[in-house]
Amino acid sequence: MAAPKNLAALKKLCRAHGLQTSYEDVGGMRQHATPQAMLTTLRAFGVPLETTDDVSEALRSFEAAQSSAWVEPVVVVKVGVVDAMTLRLPESRANGRLEAELMLETGETFNWACPVEELSITGHVNIAGARHAMLRFPLPGALELGYHKLVLRLAGRQFEVLILAAPKQAYQGAAGAKARQWGVFLPLYALHTSRSWGAGDLSDLQALTDWVADQGGHCVATLPILASFSDHDDGVSPYSPATRLFWEEMYLDVDRVPEFAKTPSAAATMASAEFQQALAEMRSSRWVDYRRQAGLKRTILEQMTESFFSNASARRTQFDNFVRRRPEVEDYARFRATCEKLGRPWQHWPSLARDGRLTEDNYERRAEQYHLYAQFLADEELAEMAADADRRGLIWYLDLPLGVNGDGYDVWRHRDVFANSAAGGAPPDAFFTRGQNWGFPPLHPERLRETHYAYWINVLRHHLQYTGLLRIDHVMGLHRLYWVPNGLDARDGVYVRYRDEELYAILKIESFRRSAWLVGENLGTVPRYVDRTMKRDAIHGLYVLQFSLDPTGADAIKPVPHGAVASVNTHDLPMFAAFWQGADIDDRLDLKLLSDEEARAEHAERAEVRQALVRWLREKNLLAGDAEDAGSVVAACLEWLAASDARMLLVTIEDLWQELAPHNVPGTLHERRNWCRRAKYSLEQFAKLPEVTAALARIRDARRVPAPSAS
Repeated sequence: MAAPKNLAALKKLCRAHGLQTSYEDVGGMRQHATPQAMLTTLRAFGVPLETTDDVSEALRSFEAAQSSAWVEPVVVVKVGVVDAMTLRLPESRANGRLEAELMLETGETFNWACPVEELSITGHVNIAGARHAMLRFPLPGALELGYHKLVLRLAGRQFEVLILAAPKQAYQGAAGAKARQWGVFLPLYALHTSRSWGAGDLSDLQALTDWVADQGGHCVATLPILASFSDHDDGVSPYSPATRLFWEEMYLDVDRVPEFAKTPSAAATMASAEFQQALAEMRSSRWVDYRRQAGLKRTILEQMTESFFSNASARRTQFDNFVRRRPEVEDYARFRATCEKLGRPWQHWPSLARDGRLTEDNYERRAEQYHLYAQFLADEELAEMAADADRRGLIWYLDLPLGVNGDGYDVWRHRDVFANSAAGGAPPDAFFTRGQNWGFPPLHPERLRETHYAYWINVLRHHLQYTGLLRIDHVMGLHRLYWVPNGLDARDGVYVRYRDEELYAILKIESFRRSAWLVGENLGTVPRYVDRTMKRDAIHGLYVLQFSLDPTGADAIKPVPHGAVASVNTHDLPMFAAFWQGADIDDRLDLKLLSDEEARAEHAERAEVRQALVRWLREKNLLAGDAEDAGSVVAACLEWLAASDARMLLVTIEDLWQELAPHNVPGTLHERRNWCRRAKYSLEQFAKLPEVTAALARIRDARRVPAPSAS
């Protein structure tokens, strides 16, 4: 516990580093961080202090660093506008000759100089006991979209600045936000066709996009398909990938790879009775066995890898071009090969390998080649799928997860931009009364800046290269993220602020470069400033019907905000039929998250929701006769959503046949089988279900009707 005399200084030190010493909880109550939580989070942030006795010295060090930083390392300016930036100079240094060199992304360079005395003063600030002048430094002209480097030299010192020249808003497309589109959602592991091995693959995803286009739809949405540790015993979550920079090879369709026909041993292995028996078992199972499916696919891919690297071909030139375009893939392949040879997480490798220096003794060459080849194939198949979707006028909606597995490639190679002594999470709320620890190391806001956001830019580019619509998971993480320091309970976390203006600027730049529009997952308790920023920058928010039902209001469903991406539920919520029956309440009771009395109360509330919604849908002439079953109600709700002012309506396709089992029950790592349930029907089967085709036809017709006035 901090001594009272040090508490004020401790809070000041927290604020200096962007740590919030209090926050407003889901019930509107102000919650204050404990001195121990503040101290431990500061350590996780990298502040050198052991006890509260060190706070004063840490403050002095911070202020000294601020005093010597005459310019911010990253500056945001507007595209096409003659803008300026701010210099912060000690008054004793506010003179002399300032030399500037601006290197544009195009390679063009501008050099100029000016006396500091000629710069206008916009204000003063006291730092480390010294008065500093804030000087307006104009740039030489309007900058084009992109990343530009500015070097400033003054009084024998040199500063490098990344200038983010960003548009006012994210890309909106030719039609802007007025376009009214719809699509379907289904995780790729759940999708399957008659030819699938168990989980779906990229050819299945392409088949789904073709079918949706034939129905008049515009979009197919799925969960992240990033590379994972498919052999981990604790399951495979799409939101804990091994990397956010490379794809999952389990989703490759090996039949379409040119090397398959040229590798007789691969065809013979696949045709064997043992292999076919394994395929039959995976196809008949309700669940995806990641370890088994990935292992079988690797057996075939390894034989194709050997054939590919043993024979000269025109495709080797394509491969070489891919590696030149993505040079980090070689580093990634060696990392995965080393993981396999050493058989333990990188934190427990020999020191040189642990610190990022791999040699040929650390890994097997064949394993390295396998991972190189697999990423080459994934890039090929995704490019083909994206091109096909583009020809059909369809958008592939991809999801960017908030975090990455701490044992994975990104944290090993880019560890300087991660806070490895903490985990991202969430404070206590009505569902998780003890808070949440998500287990992945959060990005460090200041180290990101110091590296000019190179990792964040690469992550965005990796996702945006093949998608026209990107969902940003937990968009609040661009503003602040709840850190849980290692060794502390999730209830003792602290919010850490991020440089949201800079992160949004990069999003807008990359959005325009890839002609992709953006969606921010802004569900739950969201500070008002998050929604305001999203609206300002034209990043669309989510509207989820299950969160918007109001049995006490004049309308049983709250209105859909203009331009939102609307859906009935999400991958973290119960299917509509389960919600309608209250099966999710019973599941929470079984998990001991509710008492018997609380469960009875929630069932009573759910009954009121059902009655109010049915009555309201009938008043709107959306629900005919005495139908009150989940299938009829969800179809009516989707038709209402389709007629709304949402820019995009996403249909959870499994709701149309009244699926009960969820894809994920948050907070149940071991208690429930998450992220592995296959769809009840194959694509060929559900494409012919009357309840599916009829509901989609109603949606298609409703989306053609002019949207209601935004007023």
